[in-house]
Amino acid sequence: MIRRALALLALIAAPAFAADALRPPLLLTGQRAEVQDLSGRWTYSKDYYRTGLSDINGWVAKSRMQRHRDVDVAAEEAKPGTGFFEFDLDRGPAMEIPGAWNAATPELRWYDGLVWFQRRFDAAPPKPGQRSFLRFEAVNYRAHVYLNGKEVGRHEGGFTPFVLEVGDVLRASGNRLVVGVDSRHDAQSIPAEITDWDLYGGITRPVKLIQTPATFIDDATLRLTDAGRLVGSLQLNGAQAAHQPVSVQIEALGLKTQATTDAHGEARFDVAAPGALKRWSPESPQLYAVRFASDDDAVTDRMGFRTLAVRGSEILLNGKPITLRGVSLHEEELGANPARRLSDSAARALLGEVKAGLNGNYVRLSHYPHAEAMLRAADELGLLVWSEIPVYWTVDWDHPAVLLKARRQQAETIYRDRNRAALALWSVGNETPVAENRTRFHAALAATVRALDSSRLISAALLVERRGDTVRIADPLLPHLDVMAVNTYAGWYGDDMLEDLDRLQWALPTDKPLLVSEFGADALADHHDLGDQPKKWSEEFQAAYYRATLGMLARIPNLRGLSPWVLKDFRSPRREHPVFQNGWNRKGLLSETGQRKQAFDVLARHYRAQAAKP
Repeated sequence: MIRRALALLALIAAPAFAADALRPPLLLTGQRAEVQDLSGRWTYSKDYYRTGLSDINGWVAKSRMQRHRDVDVAAEEAKPGTGFFEFDLDRGPAMEIPGAWNAATPELRWYDGLVWFQRRFDAAPPKPGQRSFLRFEAVNYRAHVYLNGKEVGRHEGGFTPFVLEVGDVLRASGNRLVVGVDSRHDAQSIPAEITDWDLYGGITRPVKLIQTPATFIDDATLRLTDAGRLVGSLQLNGAQAAHQPVSVQIEALGLKTQATTDAHGEARFDVAAPGALKRWSPESPQLYAVRFASDDDAVTDRMGFRTLAVRGSEILLNGKPITLRGVSLHEEELGANPARRLSDSAARALLGEVKAGLNGNYVRLSHYPHAEAMLRAADELGLLVWSEIPVYWTVDWDHPAVLLKARRQQAETIYRDRNRAALALWSVGNETPVAENRTRFHAALAATVRALDSSRLISAALLVERRGDTVRIADPLLPHLDVMAVNTYAGWYGDDMLEDLDRLQWALPTDKPLLVSEFGADALADHHDLGDQPKKWSEEFQAAYYRATLGMLARIPNLRGLSPWVLKDFRSPRREHPVFQNGWNRKGLLSETGQRKQAFDVLARHYRAQAAKP
């Protein structure tokens, strides 16, 4: 126990470690020349007893039973005298990837465990000196990746990308990619075993084969400073990364600047922003084509430029105070049987309801990093974004390995999304109970964020403390946050009637901006109660709850934004009321299929009035 505590303290005290050791291979997203999408039909096989990851009974027994990872049944059966196998991924059932297996077939709806996936593909013959990588956008939760019978990598974390170099095993034709996906969570996973949303197992985001030059652009970033300068960096990866000329260009602004990489392959840019640059904002989400180039490689990304800061109790966007008019959102597409398949069109359908339907300028992406398609759609539509990692309710606060997992997820998210102008707030947790070890854990995550990205704001969704009719924040994490955020459900959970909300007093610190990160009430779409006092579960009660809560919160002087819970009904196995829930959290302003409830219009009118204020 003492050794574990010392290890934890060492991790907490070393934010510089996070900046150096947590940097993953990135393969900067954007427009690249040599990209092969491996989406489509993948065959699969369940592995109830986890045989494929076990050494019990030795290799011979497993080769006959379920050694999907390194036994190619089709090839073995083509040889004389090989006998039989009790698995065959070539002739197994198939499902669409990306997508969660829980929606693929009723048999897998509640399956939680190990599934083996296979994809056969041909690859373009690599050019001399070219390198090849597999980029997985997300596999939930643990991934064991094999190509042509050889293990090429593993990854833990269900919502962040990872990159594996595969050039030494890739073939021009007949490649066999096998991925073991383990959806089980435990006390040391992030999130842990209990959540209030559907965890969805599977390869839930795209898989791509990417070929690059021998020395390629691994990462590049550019942002606008308060001083009116464009600053950024470019990282080369490869044997010739040091002392190479590189450049960044924005043709629409007539800007091109050059630099030279250092001994570690990194170059830095610092140039005055052109006078013609239009700053990104929700009202004018201007994006530019930004081209990063080296002698051998080039990547183009669409990026916006804006500044973000806190001044006292104000949030400043481009130097001007802004109130965030938003809503919380889970990564679940509209539909009665969602598969967590967030395509560009699915992301736009959801965010369009926020932007055009609710008159919003902000969205809280809960409770984990959402698909990159969601961030890019927010960039284009003009919606500021709160992004968080799933340090949710409780994890093993005292285990150094758990903190390291959280830091890695934070780093993988930041490196993926730091070029998105929409990204405004990094959250380091949601509704975690106050305790000394928990606060140390969150403080270490906040230090990690500051080391990796000091240009955005840090927050966390905190619990409030209720004493009589007074609501307080008594959380020692506050000094580590730029923006306070609280979740409150007075009038839904607990004994408060809606008329009681008018008596509540909010005794909160006023030296920082406050966001109310959650409030809400369940309603089943088309369930109505026309009495004088509407009852819970009805659309009328939910609408009345919103009116009462909005009135109560309006009295908080440093309130700078809202993200009610939640945009649409979403799957949650915890929610088992046989009439109103049946596995769905019904706090959505929309039903799971997109039907607007009465409270949707209540919030839309509120935001329309706020937007009209000077």
